[in-house]
Amino acid sequence: MGRALLRLLISKEAELRRRYDIRWRLTGIATRRSGWVADPDGLNPIAVLNGHLPGAAPNAPTNTREWLERTRADVLFEASSLDARTGQPAIDHLKAALEHGAHAITANKGPIVHAFAELTALAREKDRKFLYEATVMDGVPIFSLFPLGLPATDLRSFCGVLNSTTNVVLTEIEKGRSLEEAVKRAQALGVAETDPSADLDGWDAAVKVAALTIVLMGVPIRLDQVRRTGIRELSEEKIRSVRAAGMRYKLVCRSERRGDTADCSVQPELLLASDPLANLEGTSSAIRFELDVFGLSLVEHNPGIEATGYGMLADFVRAVQS
Repeated sequence: MGRALLRLLISKEAELRRRYDIRWRLTGIATRRSGWVADPDGLNPIAVLNGHLPGAAPNAPTNTREWLERTRADVLFEASSLDARTGQPAIDHLKAALEHGAHAITANKGPIVHAFAELTALAREKDRKFLYEATVMDGVPIFSLFPLGLPATDLRSFCGVLNSTTNVVLTEIEKGRSLEEAVKRAQALGVAETDPSADLDGWDAAVKVAALTIVLMGVPIRLDQVRRTGIRELSEEKIRSVRAAGMRYKLVCRSERRGDTADCSVQPELLLASDPLANLEGTSSAIRFELDVFGLSLVEHNPGIEATGYGMLADFVRAVQS
């Protein structure tokens, strides 16, 4: 994901400068493989993409706060792996960035579910931005759509197919592949992790439901309040037989406002072929919002990792322009 973002920053550098008067410099990288790399004068982004990083300095940083000080960062892009149960270590990374005085941009859903109020308050206190557009449907402007694009509306419910891995797996099983073969196909496409359990068991989708409910509905729901069923219990024979009968299984996410709370669920649902959600193929995802004044649907067609990178790039523009 970080490499996709860096490619976009490079390819759009002239446009960012011309249209938004934005100039950027890469001053630090922190990964499990490369360690804590910091150079406030700027790293060569092309060399970084080609795998050429400076060797570890004798006094290299050993934690996020020290690394941020060394980089003199104005913006942190956070893209650590999701821990659905705790939201860590992403929460601590984002807190450190905001306390340092940097805008905090994340592609990790966990901090929204476990620390949204805290991080939002901290960002406001520090007069910085905490942004997270890439956490659900990649670069589709879901969070930035509310409330600026839809002022004075009441979001009553939403439903959608929000997990690309299960969508690919179900489609491949319909074609005759086994579950194991379908998972390998999803991994080959780059949408499934080495351990796909979070996707197959519905955790990834449940975190997305909770994140959307917390931010868009203003309901501080906990993850354990999202009823969750994955796709493992569906037999391959059943998936193929309903497809032959003109129907399809999809892992559907739902949230409906109920007074001061919300009824949230993630579960496989049998959909008629006429349902727009049933027609999603490959890595595509979609969401339907029911507002008090109209309904609204958004569809993302077969995104790759660049789409997630774009979500972070768009947040970058929003953060530094404000």
